Amino acid sequence: MSKPDPDDEPREFSSPPCFLHELDGDDRGAPSKPMPRDAVMAWRRTQRTRLIADRLALPAAARSERAARIASHLDALLMDLGGRTVSSYWPLRGEPDLRGWVASIIERGAAHALPVVAERNAPLVFRRWRPGEALVRGFWNIPVPEQDAQTLPDVMLAPVVGFDRQCYRLGYGGGYFDRTLASLPVRPYVVGIGYEQAALETIHPLAHDIPLDVVVTDAAIRYPGGG
Repeated sequence: MSKPDPDDEPREFSSPPCFLHELDGDDRGAPSKPMPRDAVMAWRRTQRTRLIADRLALPAAARSERAARIASHLDALLMDLGGRTVSSYWPLRGEPDLRGWVASIIERGAAHALPVVAERNAPLVFRRWRPGEALVRGFWNIPVPEQDAQTLPDVMLAPVVGFDRQCYRLGYGGGYFDRTLASLPVRPYVVGIGYEQAALETIHPLAHDIPLDVVVTDAAIRYPGGG
């Protein structure tokens, strides 16, 4: 859920101007030359549109199957979550739906929270939530817990639009994810969540970008530099 760039407010994704003719890159969306910041931001907008369209094109059954594989990898990675707080996300625009996995870790003794945009261009807050508890519409109509019981996560699941070999995350672009990590008193263990088809060679990290600790996809558990 990640979301201070004016380019990056969450919105309905219309097709931006295509900048691919300006880039010398491969078909995974990675230009071969260093780019100035403005060009990086333009390239990211193009990649967001492409990657979101790609995942929305997946049949519902395929998304469900891939989410189940991701859940299995999360169990192998995180193992005993008893007594720990996990922040997940409400699945939107074809993101992996891990609500079943969330229910399973709560049954095993974990606490759970959802991220909430309480104020525009401010760090996220985390509200405790269990399946079945009331939700209301927050910013951009994203469902958020009705009760404002705030907590801090030990483990933070961050959905990705794209990710690269060094575990940098391409998100929706509002800056909320990086802003939140920079503000937390203790950094949680941050796990990117996405489909393997969202892999990029690089997102061309900028100074404000903060890498994930690990990325979990339907195909693998990927650590920085691990390919």
